[in-house]
Amino acid sequence: MRIVFMGTPEFAVPSLEMLVNEGYEVVAVVTQPDKPKGRGNKMCAPPVKEFAILHGIEVLQPNKIKTDEFVEEIKALKPDLLVTAAYGKILSKELLDVPPKGCINVHGSLLPAYRGAAPINWAVINGEKTTGITTMFTDVGLDTGDMLLKKEINIEPDMTVGELHDKMAILGAEVLKDTLIELKNGVLKRQPQDDALSSYAPIMTKELGLIDWNKSAQEIHNLVRGTDPWPGAYTFLNGERIRIWRTSLVPDKQIDTNAEAGIIVEVGCDGILVKCGDGCILVKEIQRDSSKRMTVDCYIRGHQIDAGEKFGTK
Repeated sequence: MRIVFMGTPEFAVPSLEMLVNEGYEVVAVVTQPDKPKGRGNKMCAPPVKEFAILHGIEVLQPNKIKTDEFVEEIKALKPDLLVTAAYGKILSKELLDVPPKGCINVHGSLLPAYRGAAPINWAVINGEKTTGITTMFTDVGLDTGDMLLKKEINIEPDMTVGELHDKMAILGAEVLKDTLIELKNGVLKRQPQDDALSSYAPIMTKELGLIDWNKSAQEIHNLVRGTDPWPGAYTFLNGERIRIWRTSLVPDKQIDTNAEAGIIVEVGCDGILVKCGDGCILVKEIQRDSSKRMTVDCYIRGHQIDAGEKFGTK
C-alpha cells in the first residue's frame, strides 16, 4: 500500500516508525517547514523530517497545502492512502480526494471529546481520569470525521502532559497498526461522531500558564501538570516571574490557615506551601527566569523566600 504520511512533532514519529517497520511503502512525508528555535534562533527540522531523512524517505515542506500545485504534487506520488498524525493544518477536500482509500488520522483523544490542537494538554488541565487515541477518516471539518478504532489510557493523579504525551504517541502507533490491518482485511467499520457530545481543545499559548491562586488547589495542580513541559505554569513574586514545575496536593485537615489566596504559608525542604482559593498546594520544583528548574530544597539554599510573601499575577 502506497502511503503519504503527514505529521510534524514527536507525537507523530512512532506512527511513522510503525509504518516503516511493518513494511508499508511510505512514498513521501509531508511536514511543517523548519523553524527557528532556542535563544540562538537556529533553524531546526521537525522530528518527523529527521526520522524521514534517516530512512531515506522523500520530505515535502510546503508553506501552503491548499494550492493546486501541492495537490498535483501529491497526485504524482499516486498514494493509496494518506495517514496524518498531528500535522498541524486542516486538509482541503481536493487533497482528501486524491487517495482512493482516503485519509486516516491519529487523534489524541477519545472523540468526539477534545477536538482541536491540544487534546492531551486539556485532558490533564481539566482533571480527566482517562483519555485515549481515536483513529478516524479525515473530512474537511476539525476532527469531525467518522471514527474507526479507539483505545483508552489512564491519567495518573500526578502525571504531567509530557509523560502522558509519550505514552499516547506509542499508543497512537498501536491503534494505527490495528486500523490498517482491519482496512487491509476489509473489516474496518466507520462510526459517525455525535456532535452534541463534542468539546474543543484549543491551541496552547504562553498566557495559559499564568496561575490564578484564587482557583482550587486541584485546579492549580492540574494546570501545572497540563502545561509541563510547554508552555509551563508561572506566577510572580515581588515582580519577578517564577515558573512552577511540580506540585502536590495537601489534605485540608493538615492545614489550619485563613490566609489570602497566593500567600506563602510555610517554606521547608519538602516544598513551599501556598494558600489557594480552596485548600493549599505544596510547590516542589520551581525556576527563576535566569536559572535552571530545581527542587525547592535546592532553591532555598541560594534564594531568600519567606512565609507571608505572596504569589500573584504580576
